[in-house]
Amino acid sequence: MRANKIKQIWGQSKCATLGWLSIAHGFSAEVMARQGFDALCIDLQHGTVEMDHLLPMLQSVSQTDTVPFVRVPWNDPATIMRALDLGAYGIIVPLVNTAEEAARAVAACRYSPVGMRSVGPVRGLQYGGADYVAKANDEIIVMAMIETKEGLANLEAICATPGLDAVYIGPADLSLALDLEPQADNTNPLHLKTCDKIRNVAHRHGIKAVMHCASADFAAGAVKRGFDMIMLTSDLACMISGVKQQLQAFKSQTN
Repeated sequence: MRANKIKQIWGQSKCATLGWLSIAHGFSAEVMARQGFDALCIDLQHGTVEMDHLLPMLQSVSQTDTVPFVRVPWNDPATIMRALDLGAYGIIVPLVNTAEEAARAVAACRYSPVGMRSVGPVRGLQYGGADYVAKANDEIIVMAMIETKEGLANLEAICATPGLDAVYIGPADLSLALDLEPQADNTNPLHLKTCDKIRNVAHRHGIKAVMHCASADFAAGAVKRGFDMIMLTSDLACMISGVKQQLQAFKSQTN
């Protein structure tokens, strides 16, 4: 089976980079995949992507060495299994509140006897290789998002969930859980302290911690703080930033 490059990076105690795909198009996915990210996440929760877009976007990412991830809209086994069958090598599950919910997400990503994933990988077999079913349990990454009051209260139990590979910090919802104004790259001391606590608990239980960032400076700081993967930027954010930069440059020279 095709090795999961993210697991290889983690095995070398290095931090992996993740890009984000909010735009529902195969070409923009391909362009992002050719920019050098270790992995790209197709966002089914908050982006414009629907299930009908998922296959061509996964095919676009898979033309490169970039590892395809999918954030599912909910902790729904049917959606998780479908994304994996189409070739996702990592699943990010939002709003995980309890160890039971984390275990449910893990089970949907694992074949029997450790999980309940149904056998029928369709494209996953073509992308992963002939021995996909035998080795997928060892290669597929599953992450639980920690971003609610309940999730924080159950952090120890969630991180202790057998088979869970990582916890993923959703900074905006986490801000709400801390009674703070939601914002990207939140530098509020309480927010930073909570993120560091999540990282520490994850590491104590032998799993990875991932930080969702919006700028290179904040992402670099997260690496220095010991996070194992950082989400750096998205296709939509880059498009908006690039357009604004060009318009501002133009106006500054013509007004």
